[in-house]
Amino acid sequence: MKTKSNIERILESGGFVVTSECGPPRGADPEVIRSKGALLKGVVDAVNVTDNQTSVVRMSSFASCILLKEMGFDPILQMVCRDRNRIAIQSDILGAAALGINNMLCLSGDHQKFGDHPKAKNVFDMDSIQLINTVKTMRDEGRFVEGEEVKGKPMLFIGAAENPFADPFEIRAARLAKKVKAGVEFIQTQCIYNVEKFERWMEMVRVRGLHEECAILAGVTPFKSAGMARYMKNQVPGMDVPDEMIEGLKGIPKEKQPEEGIKICVETIQRLREIPGVRGIHIMAIEWEEKVAEIAKAAGLLPRPQLT
Repeated sequence: MKTKSNIERILESGGFVVTSECGPPRGADPEVIRSKGALLKGVVDAVNVTDNQTSVVRMSSFASCILLKEMGFDPILQMVCRDRNRIAIQSDILGAAALGINNMLCLSGDHQKFGDHPKAKNVFDMDSIQLINTVKTMRDEGRFVEGEEVKGKPMLFIGAAENPFADPFEIRAARLAKKVKAGVEFIQTQCIYNVEKFERWMEMVRVRGLHEECAILAGVTPFKSAGMARYMKNQVPGMDVPDEMIEGLKGIPKEKQPEEGIKICVETIQRLREIPGVRGIHIMAIEWEEKVAEIAKAAGLLPRPQLT
């Protein structure tokens, strides 16, 4: 019998989903995860746990998900293709499902040259689209990649990431279509600052009917400062931060900039909720988890539904 994840059940009931993110520590202290989890309790429907994000060694997503599961969360396991071949990938899929993890986000992963172990050997035995299809095949057809039978299907709700702003912009919806064809059921987007451009992407998504085949969760990240906004624009690939947003932050005192960043984030969420086809919000408050509840409350996203 399939155990449906929290976000899967909310989406099936026609509800609006709220997710957030938890970055594991660069050490073995479980209290770091538990303290972040405590800040998100009752605020979101599920929590992503990143998988060695930016190619920096951290506590495993798998272990961190279990710690959050013990706290009553329905975690979203992130898995990147950078570090595993298809044997290890399928093994971890089975292990996650066996331990009651109900959601998985399939990612290619940042290249290791950007992280703290640039000499590490990457794997990339498959890409994110092939990973999506692997999870779907194991779950729906009960087969491994090479065709053998899976004895005990991993019942996972399948997610992936998408960047509506990467170049060339014209093919972004077509790329999402490939992920939908492979079996993705929900998408979390890159941080959205240019809402007008995101609206154009959503138009292309709706023309293809993709919003009816997978749930689009729009990603937001609050700015802590004008410097952070400028860094996101100039140093993070595929990020679209309007100049007027940076200038607006620069025009106020530094001590007021975090407050203004949260205000911008809340206003962005309210605009995103009005866009047809958007089924949820993914709040990525990078190492600023204490502000997620404030953002969710101000944006009218609380209280969250209590499912039995």
